[in-house]
Amino acid sequence: MIDLRLLRDDPDRVRASQRARGEDETVVDRLVAADEARRAAEVSFGALRNEQKELGRRVGPLQGRLKKAGDDERPALAAELDALLAGAADLAERVKAAETARDAADAETTALLAELSNLIDPAAPVGGEDDFTVVEEVGVRRDFAAEGITVRDHVEIGELLGAIDIERGAKVSGSRFYYLTGIGALLELALVNHAIALACGNGFTPMIPPALVKPSAMEGTGFLGQAAENVYRLEADDMYLVGTAEVPLAAYHSDEILEASSLPRRYVGYSPCYRREAGSGGRDTRGIFRVHWFDKVEMFSYAHPDDAVAEHARLLGWEREFFDSLEIPYRVIDVASGDLGASAARKFDIEAWVPSQERYREVTSTSNCTEFQARRLRIRMRDEDGVRPLATLNGTLVAVTRAIVALLENHQQADGSVRVPVALRPYLGGRELLTPL
Repeated sequence: MIDLRLLRDDPDRVRASQRARGEDETVVDRLVAADEARRAAEVSFGALRNEQKELGRRVGPLQGRLKKAGDDERPALAAELDALLAGAADLAERVKAAETARDAADAETTALLAELSNLIDPAAPVGGEDDFTVVEEVGVRRDFAAEGITVRDHVEIGELLGAIDIERGAKVSGSRFYYLTGIGALLELALVNHAIALACGNGFTPMIPPALVKPSAMEGTGFLGQAAENVYRLEADDMYLVGTAEVPLAAYHSDEILEASSLPRRYVGYSPCYRREAGSGGRDTRGIFRVHWFDKVEMFSYAHPDDAVAEHARLLGWEREFFDSLEIPYRVIDVASGDLGASAARKFDIEAWVPSQERYREVTSTSNCTEFQARRLRIRMRDEDGVRPLATLNGTLVAVTRAIVALLENHQQADGSVRVPVALRPYLGGRELLTPL
């Protein structure tokens, strides 16, 4: 969530961010009004509580005087005490009503605050899904025609290698499911181990996080808002299957205060990911590019807010290092405001070249979530200025199925074999080629 003080000081900035996202601006005005009502209710409740305490301080001594009073004083003191007690009873009702009003105003403010997405970084391009900015194109796309090769897609290559079984995946689990078999399973393990090794070499702590989380973790990371339709919920247990290890890694330090001197804290998590792909319609129904379940290696960083932009660049650099090592052509894009997740202030995607589709497709992303998730998850840092929210950032090193798609298609050979990038060979027993069965 955003800082309410920023909302009070500069509501126009919040409105502009909502507008750039293509989201509801009116929530800003409703939130400003709710916040004013909440603060007024808090003042009213506080004043009545002080009055109640003062009245309580008067009752005790008066009761003591009444016990010691003579017959001539007792009637007057008793009458005074009765009046005070009557006033106290009336005041108690008013305090209770004020407390109820304060709690209701606070709940309304909290609910409206939860509707607001993070403030967009002014450097992010404004627009919809197609309004991204290309930062850089990397690598040389192969001219398969010049090589005399008819391009096969990853499904055909996977079948030749005995690496992907989509038919049985659909038989067992339905559409958008699959088996990785034989060399396909080994290829996943190679990609994962290579990604973990790269991350650990750059100071990340490896994690195997839970893939089932409580609602508070999902809500805290911002996945129960605009992204809720793609989340799997286990109703009987009131738990959620995560769509990314970002969720359990972000919630790892929830309700904690971290010393600023310990930042950045970097974790790399390997986990299964589950996505309903609601609204994807007939897109990417062939193969394993867009599926309901896949495995992923995710980087997560807790950073000082002043270092968040630089940390974002570092995460992108490590993603680029990974895809450079796979020898796959790709481009980096600066994602437009209307295509950002609720928590992200800015996001960069890496899109790998997919020869069978003759276009770039997203394979990783990295987001700077500034203090948004930390406020929702109550994660703070302590430095010389006191205790305050820190920044959280995330970045995908490898979404396995999409990496396999790009790898098989870009490194395919005329005979159906696939060249293994040098960086992966140690994880595949030294294989230089994956050969058809």
